[in-house]
Amino acid sequence: MLADWFREHSTSLTTLDPQQSLDDLEGLREIIGDARVVAIGEGAHFVEEFSRARQRVLRFLAERCGFTVFAMEFGFSEAFPLDRWLQGEGDDGDLAKVSRAAAEWGAAELMHWLRHHNRTSKRPLRFAGIDVPEAGGALRPALEPVADYLREVDPDALRLVDTVLEVSDRFLKGCGSGAAAGPAWAGLPAAEQNELTAVLARLLLRLRAAEPLYVSRSSQSRFDIAQRRVEAACHTDYMFQAMNALLSGRGLTADLSVREIYMAESVRWHLYHSEPGTRIVLAAHNNHIHKTAFSLEFAGGLTTLPMGQHLQRMLGQDYRTVALVHTADHVPEMYPDHSAAVGFTLAEAHLEPAEPGSVEAALTDAGLADRITLTDLRHTPRDTQGAPLLNKIRFQSSQLSTPVPEAFDAVIAVSTVTRDRTVHF
Repeated sequence: MLADWFREHSTSLTTLDPQQSLDDLEGLREIIGDARVVAIGEGAHFVEEFSRARQRVLRFLAERCGFTVFAMEFGFSEAFPLDRWLQGEGDDGDLAKVSRAAAEWGAAELMHWLRHHNRTSKRPLRFAGIDVPEAGGALRPALEPVADYLREVDPDALRLVDTVLEVSDRFLKGCGSGAAAGPAWAGLPAAEQNELTAVLARLLLRLRAAEPLYVSRSSQSRFDIAQRRVEAACHTDYMFQAMNALLSGRGLTADLSVREIYMAESVRWHLYHSEPGTRIVLAAHNNHIHKTAFSLEFAGGLTTLPMGQHLQRMLGQDYRTVALVHTADHVPEMYPDHSAAVGFTLAEAHLEPAEPGSVEAALTDAGLADRITLTDLRHTPRDTQGAPLLNKIRFQSSQLSTPVPEAFDAVIAVSTVTRDRTVHF
């Protein structure tokens, strides 16, 4: 039944080339409707085909649907200097100086395209970050700008930031992500772990209490950004413990949701601080954008209430999601590796055939596995109890069980997977 349904309802796309005609993507227009936030996912990180498909959809939404902000699974704080470069500041060759993460984590081509787009298009895009610093692997990117702000508005509070950085530098040096930072945090004495949390809480409470004073000495906009940066540090501190507990097999129910709610609230923050009518394209992993809670097989139990679930609660029909999947038999996978700076090693994983009930199996059974397709998922078949027959989707090299049409509004599938060779993990 699913194969027949996909055969009838999937549309073939002509290319992944972001520079080619966008006419074949017109089917997206009805799916997204008037939504203020449209999220474009990816079934795995570091896949060239997903990057190209996402760039093409971004161009369609900007040029044909009036979207003006591109938000990404990228540090909230780190995005501000990168956005200035994307708007034309500095030289074309300065990306690595402006953002090492963008240059080294597979986003360089996209960022150079965005800079060119903003220089030549009548519809430039503002870039916005939504994530904790370095995916939970650092505090300095969030707190160093806060220190600069406090020197101007409240020098007496600088000692709070200094204390946090002094403690965090003892274990974060050389960490490149939350996967590395969690185990490193576990090596701190409990007294220092508690001090880090307590001082960050005090810093946030002081900002909130002194807001009128700070705003009078700066501006509301600068205060709002500083507060959001401190909130990023608080969420990151929580994630040190949560990630270490997950990797140790002791994670609490839904504990990883702390990062997810920060990202969701950052999207809402950007909407609130933008012009009326602003529409945002949001790029993140499928597991971040989807609207239903899920469990990771290796962790057991409910691990995450994803960003998309929070955004669905916040925005309702103003939030739409498009998953990106593939029908290949291999994919780059991130294997935990405590000796690596980023906490993992990237290697090719060979996949078992897709399971019945999955998006990938349905596409294969429909004879569409060798095509690029777009499928509207909102009216997929259900059983006699009303449950979706489409109930699985690939997550990295695993299968994720979830009611797919409740998690995503549409899916774009590619037939090949090529590891991004600009990433050297």
